[in-house]
Amino acid sequence: MRLQVLGTAAGGGVPQWNCACPGCSGARAHPGRRRRHASLAVQLADGAYVVNATPDIADQIESCAFLRPGPGPRESPLKGVILTDAELDHTIGLLRLREAAALEVRSTPVVRQALRPFADLLHGYVKLSWADADTIPVSGKRPRYAAGSPEAPGWVSALRLGPLVYAPAMGVWPDELDEAFLRAACVIVDGTFWDDEEPRRTGISTRTATQMGHLPIEATMERLSRLPGRRLYTHLNNTNPLVDPAAEQHKALAELGIEVAADGMVIDL
Repeated sequence: MRLQVLGTAAGGGVPQWNCACPGCSGARAHPGRRRRHASLAVQLADGAYVVNATPDIADQIESCAFLRPGPGPRESPLKGVILTDAELDHTIGLLRLREAAALEVRSTPVVRQALRPFADLLHGYVKLSWADADTIPVSGKRPRYAAGSPEAPGWVSALRLGPLVYAPAMGVWPDELDEAFLRAACVIVDGTFWDDEEPRRTGISTRTATQMGHLPIEATMERLSRLPGRRLYTHLNNTNPLVDPAAEQHKALAELGIEVAADGMVIDL
């Protein structure tokens, strides 16, 4: 299986359009530090898929050779989208795919229900089909727009995609996820925040990372280092020191054998 990392940033990207924090300012001054919203392109046995449909999806598709259209004038290898949750930064790109003739969307049932307004909007443009994804629940956090929805498993999930486990948002690390990690050749997981106090210390929230539904890197890196496969962090927030290539935190992860995913990197499994 071949996968390409299409983006590695949390919601808003790096830089975020309305943010002048050190991470965003650094990315504006050094374009090589820019990160698109977290997403993957994957080649599976039944076709090519994008994991999460971000606001950057058109540029992300163009950046991936095996997703580019052809040979026909409106012939695309993209079969569908696989979703880890219903957050806007992972789903709003569905609207950008309205030019498709048909599109398969894989998700959990609760995410499918939350996205019914998207399905209604797209009804006159593209034929959508829905299927279940192979998932492990890792958080009950609902998007703000779905705050009134009932609590249910499957709001935020880790995806099992053959030898890969992809979990860009993790509120918990359950036993089932641990078992999947131990069997995987590669795991790519939530690196939104470096430490639990980062959101409050930087002033972006009154809640800790854990309260926002993200296990911080400091709480997961030792456990991650003991896994047998390749291990990477993704979904970096603009406040995360790792958005600076010179940050000392990179050395701490390297000593544990853990990588920070980079936009555009290709992994063959």
